[in-house]
Amino acid sequence: MISLGIESTAHTFGIGIVDGKKILANVKDVYHPKAGSGIHPIECKEHHEAVKEKVLAEALTKAEMMLSDIDIVSYAAGPGLPPCLKVGYEFASQLEKENKKKLVPVNHCIAHIEIGRLLCKANDPITLYVSGGNTQVIGFAAGRYRIFGETLDISVGNAIDVFVRETIGKYPGGPVLDELAKSGKYVELPYVVKGMDLSFSGILTAALQLHKKGKKLEDIAFSFQETAYAMLAEVSERAMAHTGKNELLLTGGVAASQRLQEMLETMCDERKAKFFVCPREYAGDNGAMIAYLGTLVNKESSIDFRQKWRTDEVEVSWL
Repeated sequence: MISLGIESTAHTFGIGIVDGKKILANVKDVYHPKAGSGIHPIECKEHHEAVKEKVLAEALTKAEMMLSDIDIVSYAAGPGLPPCLKVGYEFASQLEKENKKKLVPVNHCIAHIEIGRLLCKANDPITLYVSGGNTQVIGFAAGRYRIFGETLDISVGNAIDVFVRETIGKYPGGPVLDELAKSGKYVELPYVVKGMDLSFSGILTAALQLHKKGKKLEDIAFSFQETAYAMLAEVSERAMAHTGKNELLLTGGVAASQRLQEMLETMCDERKAKFFVCPREYAGDNGAMIAYLGTLVNKESSIDFRQKWRTDEVEVSWL
């Protein structure tokens, strides 16, 4: 089965094409906000509208296919920013009608899990999904992907982006934080884990206050990273202990952080568990993961798009 997948939940407009478990194309164009500002949903929507045809053409060229070769059109129906989701839905609907193909809505978060499982050959992992929009600890149980822990306020990726944007005006923040932290020393920041859930607003506020007081930026960055990632490692380990699962999969845009990978790998080594990191090209938002999940779901629905479509609301029929 050949599936074309459209990703448009936030800053990335991506189109992927897969044939079963083989990725034939994965093309994206990313919206970059103006220096010093975050994602503006309307500007992001306009970006997606402007690049969608170009991205589609490039994906088809890479896959050496025409639209008539496609069996299903899959799209990310949520969660995400409504203006951006609407672009993807309407474009997918247009392709479906013009080419008489099946239209398959899929959950963006679950797409991150399934592409990671496929590429890493993970069997039944706890997934730590960390990005600019989401922070969740997820595992499969009783017919659904269950959320065993999540952020109570902002995502870790958003906290990092805001910290870097407010201090030195750059975006995205992850690579900048990694570089700053290399030469820093530890200063105390709030460590907030509540049961299985986390909070990152306190650490962000405290870090910005330290910066205003003249504390060395490298020290704040190092401490931000060590504290936030230790929180993530704690909750991930507890989820593994509760469920008895012996695999951990790291995915999402923040998965690119070398320090986060190191901390999680150490934790897994101590538990004699397997640790997997989704390959960088597919860890962040992309169309290939949407296309692949479409092949697993492979059914039409009355859903158009949902801003808050939770991971644990989806019935998982393919496992």
